[in-house]
Amino acid sequence: MSHIVENPADGKYLSNLPLALKALFTGYILVIGLGLLMAGGQILLTHGQADGKPGLSIDDIVYSYYGNRTGSTLENKLNGSMKANATVEERATMIKWARNGADETEWQNTIQPIVNQKCAACHSNMPTLTNIADFKIMQKIAEVDEGVEISSLTRVSHIHLFGIAFIFFFIGYIFSKAQGVHPYWKAALIFTPFAFLMIDIASWWLTKFDPNFAWLVIFGGFGYSLASTVMIVVSLYQMWVMDWIKARKTV
Repeated sequence: MSHIVENPADGKYLSNLPLALKALFTGYILVIGLGLLMAGGQILLTHGQADGKPGLSIDDIVYSYYGNRTGSTLENKLNGSMKANATVEERATMIKWARNGADETEWQNTIQPIVNQKCAACHSNMPTLTNIADFKIMQKIAEVDEGVEISSLTRVSHIHLFGIAFIFFFIGYIFSKAQGVHPYWKAALIFTPFAFLMIDIASWWLTKFDPNFAWLVIFGGFGYSLASTVMIVVSLYQMWVMDWIKARKTV
């Protein structure tokens, strides 16, 4: 069986690219790398606080997608990611209101002032957040927590599939110009983030209906992050470090 051999004439390697292209690729990689770090931080500050404890755990994933069905979404948020945004007394008052049926009169007299003071600044002005200053919306949040809604999961899924696929496309394109990597391994590594992205999104839906799939969410996210990191590091090394090391050895 014949082996695939890369021919330098097929295209320029990363180390041989013009300085302008190296600058373009490097700028893109650095910004994307920073973006991936920020995404990880955002996950820790949102999903990672779902169980009220620091760090990402299986319970965090379950509560985010399947829900914590022992209480309302409001209660779980107040004891989790939103815990620091209200006093103990305010949180206790809102939780008691939710458990007692989310009465509208009590909302107007007691709960709404707390929401306006502590929550509305973000939730009423940021389109990505639920407007909990609206009683009808707040009443729904006060019901038993069944995790993310299907409509929200659908919206986030298609945004991630389209947006992150573009990120992996350009990372893969840059890495495709690396040298010294067998074509089979190179092709496998380029495809790996796409495969793990599909696993990641599928695991959201599976966990929504069965909490036993929560571990798959962490597996998918870790997989595409690791593959992307390898391609980023190799690409930066071959563009800026490899030739410098060779030059030092010849001196």
